[in-house]
Amino acid sequence: MNNEVKLEKKLSPLNVWSLALGCIIGWGAFVMPGNTFLAKAGPLGTAIAMAIAALIMIVIAFNYNYMINKYPVAGGEFTFTQQAFGQTHAFICSWFLGLSYLAIVPLNATALALIGRNLMDNVFQIGFHYNVAGYDIYLGEIILAVVALVLFAWLSIRGVKFTGVFQTGLVFALVGGVVIITVAALFSDQASFENLSPAFYPGNSSFAGILAVVAVAPWAFVGFDTIPQAAEEFKFSAKKTKVIMVLSILFGAAVYVLLNTVTAAVVPEGYESWAAYIDDLPNLSGLLSLPTFHAGYQLLGTVGVVFLGIAVLGAILSGIIGFYMATSRLLYSMSKEKVLPAWFGKLHGKYKTPAHAILFIMAIALIAPFFGRTALGWIVDMSSIGAAIGYGYTSLAAFKFAKKENHKPIMFTGIIGMIMSVAFMVLLLVPIPMFNCSLGKESYICLVIWIVIGIVFYFRARKARKQD
Repeated sequence: MNNEVKLEKKLSPLNVWSLALGCIIGWGAFVMPGNTFLAKAGPLGTAIAMAIAALIMIVIAFNYNYMINKYPVAGGEFTFTQQAFGQTHAFICSWFLGLSYLAIVPLNATALALIGRNLMDNVFQIGFHYNVAGYDIYLGEIILAVVALVLFAWLSIRGVKFTGVFQTGLVFALVGGVVIITVAALFSDQASFENLSPAFYPGNSSFAGILAVVAVAPWAFVGFDTIPQAAEEFKFSAKKTKVIMVLSILFGAAVYVLLNTVTAAVVPEGYESWAAYIDDLPNLSGLLSLPTFHAGYQLLGTVGVVFLGIAVLGAILSGIIGFYMATSRLLYSMSKEKVLPAWFGKLHGKYKTPAHAILFIMAIALIAPFFGRTALGWIVDMSSIGAAIGYGYTSLAAFKFAKKENHKPIMFTGIIGMIMSVAFMVLLLVPIPMFNCSLGKESYICLVIWIVIGIVFYFRARKARKQD
């Protein structure tokens, strides 16, 4: 632990809201209407599911707010779990949560290649290429991801104030692009409320479709829980985090619903409904294979694609910055408590950021572009478990402390948060054909490997602490 240098209190409420929303919304928000939301629940079903998911997340956010006010320090879930249940549980929570955060950094970096493939005529598919798990990897795309990871690691080290301002700018670009496309849909002849029929996907029962979308909530809303990671750098009262978290969740849900609804409202020529279009997606290529971007093209032409491109670029880059920040603060906190080596807790002498932790994240993330998004996807799918575990431990900690203080509202939200976290884990771990949202075989293998590595790491760390 570095006793001479401390984290600086530089983050404003707007910066923290931008941190959360930038982490919630990524590339997936722009492609899931075509490959997940409409295909499972339809436009109305998705809207209902997102409203339910947002409500669940808001209940869990109340637990986070309660714990942040008790422990307004870097580390978030690690600190909460340690104070409530001790070092072992804190390690379990952080081991899975850390992977959940860390995996999303390279996921966003490799998503830049998807912009090149789908919106810029494969401009980065240059140089030698090879195939991993069915995914073609090009030298140009590797270089793009590497440059992004190195650049944003450097920016993250340069100071939390600079990072916060830059993150805010990216999130405004994200929200602005979505708002422009939504307004265009309201006034364009290309979009129609009549096109939103059928309200649910014809091949599924409405109930099953809604639950299938609700089941992705831990992945869809992971990001609001990054707020407590930066609690030590707030330049405002921790009491404000309740409003900030709720607003980030509501804005996130609104972005998902708006993009999904606009996509369904704009049906390409030759299709009788959005359902027929979605069913035909496996046979399509180019812009037609990306329904949200094709909707933007039909509404505003090339300008519409540019606005959506700016929005998705803002989403991707803000995700890289946000998860660099969240993951590095988690590692920093674990180092302070001697769960990780002291090296991770070293702060930059000038910029007062956990530079070593950021460099470690960068080094790990730089491996991913060489293996492609298919292999990375296995880890990311598995890491959704980490988010659910973080929600569960925080809710359980909130319940424990609230019970001591006879704080009945938080006792209630704590119980609800625990129940929902267990439900999310069951949906992810137990194959239920009706929902089709459980982990794939490869993700199960990655999960087992990560657990084994964690067990080895835990006992080595415990042995080292005893020797100290």
